[in-house]
Amino acid sequence: MQNRLATSFPSIRARGRGRRLTGWLWCGFDIRCMLVLAGFSLAAGSPFTANAKEYYAKARQELADTIASMAAETQRETGRKAFGEAVIKVMAEVPRHEFVPENVRDLAYRNRPLPIGHGQTISQPYIVALMTNLLNIGSGAKVLEVGTGSGYQAAVLAALDATPYTVEIIAELGEKAADRLQRTGYTSVETRVGDGYYGWPEAAPFDAIIVTAAASHVPPPLVAQLKIGGRVVI
Repeated sequence: MQNRLATSFPSIRARGRGRRLTGWLWCGFDIRCMLVLAGFSLAAGSPFTANAKEYYAKARQELADTIASMAAETQRETGRKAFGEAVIKVMAEVPRHEFVPENVRDLAYRNRPLPIGHGQTISQPYIVALMTNLLNIGSGAKVLEVGTGSGYQAAVLAALDATPYTVEIIAELGEKAADRLQRTGYTSVETRVGDGYYGWPEAAPFDAIIVTAAASHVPPPLVAQLKIGGRVVI
């Protein structure tokens, strides 16, 4: 039986005979269209296959390898010829695709920032790794993050066995990040909606503070909440 689209546009069906993928890609009503699309998705190694877990794991490892290479290439600018092994390891483990909107999920493991709504972005993975490395934290470190965003940086800190306290000024972003962190298993992260300029006095002092939101200077309240010998990375 002919599908309605092919009946209305015979040229499409004729083109389908010669180039099956091109023709039937547009049919919309024929079971053959579904079969061809499914075959195309599997052949392309799409994350929408039964092997999504393996697909994302491979993509994360490739991203981590890229970051490690960039660390060596940018040592003159950063003063670091390599990032710590622990940092590179967690970059290969934390599922960035869980921290980006669905419409850009296929770009999750590109080394680039991505929009997360409200005019905000999730940082470039290399920058996340660089700032994390500069914190120079150990297991059990208490870390304040200003600018939760999607929650990805906080997840990276939690994966390093730190205890992150993260503040987001945009309520919707902060609430969604809190839910996302719980859902993905990063339950050690403490979240709050508020103005990060004033830090989190009740949880101070902190071993390290990371400001992922824009800042023209180091806010005095953050300095006051930092342990002696601690670090602030902006």
